[in-house]
Amino acid sequence: MKLAICNGRVIDPASGRDGTADVFVADGRIAAVGGAPAGFAADRTIDARGLIVAPGLVDLCARMREPGAEGALKREMRAALAGGVTGVVCPPDTDPPLDEPGLVRMLRQRSREAAGARLYPLGALTAGLKGEALAEIETLAEVGCVAFAQTGSLPHDNGVLLQAMRYAKTFDLALWLRPVEDTLAGSGVAAAGAVAGRLGLPSIPVEAETVALHTIFELQRATGARVHLCRLSSAPGIELVRAAKREGLPVSCDVDIHHVHLIDVDIGYFDPAFRLDPPLRGDRDRDAIVRALTDGTIDAICSDHAPIGVDDKLLPFGEAAPGATALETLLPLVLKWARERDVPLAKALAKVTSEPARVLGEDTGRLAAGAKADLVLFDPDEHWRVTPEALASHGKSTPFAGYELEGRARTTIVGGELRFQR
Repeated sequence: MKLAICNGRVIDPASGRDGTADVFVADGRIAAVGGAPAGFAADRTIDARGLIVAPGLVDLCARMREPGAEGALKREMRAALAGGVTGVVCPPDTDPPLDEPGLVRMLRQRSREAAGARLYPLGALTAGLKGEALAEIETLAEVGCVAFAQTGSLPHDNGVLLQAMRYAKTFDLALWLRPVEDTLAGSGVAAAGAVAGRLGLPSIPVEAETVALHTIFELQRATGARVHLCRLSSAPGIELVRAAKREGLPVSCDVDIHHVHLIDVDIGYFDPAFRLDPPLRGDRDRDAIVRALTDGTIDAICSDHAPIGVDDKLLPFGEAAPGATALETLLPLVLKWARERDVPLAKALAKVTSEPARVLGEDTGRLAAGAKADLVLFDPDEHWRVTPEALASHGKSTPFAGYELEGRARTTIVGGELRFQR
């Protein structure tokens, strides 16, 4: 299908373009931005007057609930498209974990059948994600895993992590790691500090993050392996990453959108909607995250989408499942951050488009001739209230329930195909 998207404000963070222009799509790719190619005849014209035309969002962490919940993938893909997300990275902590080629093939096939966003599976770094023996990394890469992750925390045995880094370096593969030292995190459910102390909640000290980062960087120095750090949460941790980047270590990192806005005080009186992993930390940590996004220390923002059922959240804070639905709130919360912190819109959108695409090494996240035609058309001024009825995801639990947010996707295009229109 050939599309002409006319009269919109085109923002392409990768090139710095920001102005009214037309975008032309043919054969699943961007044919041109500005003037139509010679002889171009659109099968469909979309009037984007009053809307922003941008690359589709690329989400570096979104759980699709498959394998595990039969038929869930299609529903979560609808949520992704409704949020303007055209690419999702699926972590391997599924049920069972993504540690076998057959599971990855099945997930990719179901993703194609769902006709939703592009799906980028992360393979399990260790068998069963138990942290004991490496999974079939090379074979998993051959069937489509874009990188390899150990979710939750680092492997308990540093020897396993060293072996994994050497292996990854040999085959030029990337490791995605949560900087969490499990013996320090223990059974904590809230960040160590005054709030956890007042509420009597088991806490996670900041050292659980910083000790893990020291370990990762030391092993990187020994091996040269590429590492992406998933969901930083602390000011000291960010300083360590800043130093590692200055040193020239091959490292990138992200933060989830909730930590851009929220702090531990927001837990209130044991509200399980605010039970997140990593836990919310103090205002000093939140401000350090915002500064690091601005200066480029933090490369990308992800949703950390977790579609948790109602029953798993209607429990005491410490027993409630950690996580929140976020695919559909990612875009408006990025816009909220940009408005409140006076961040140029193109720079803010880069954190969910061109920058995560760069981390993945994917030809998305940009509006340039020849690039994959993954786009979102959104109204930056549309007000909408976050209610269960407004969310397409199975998960309805979000810290922003009841909030009126500003900005919403109207049209989502993946590979030149119109896959969502509000």
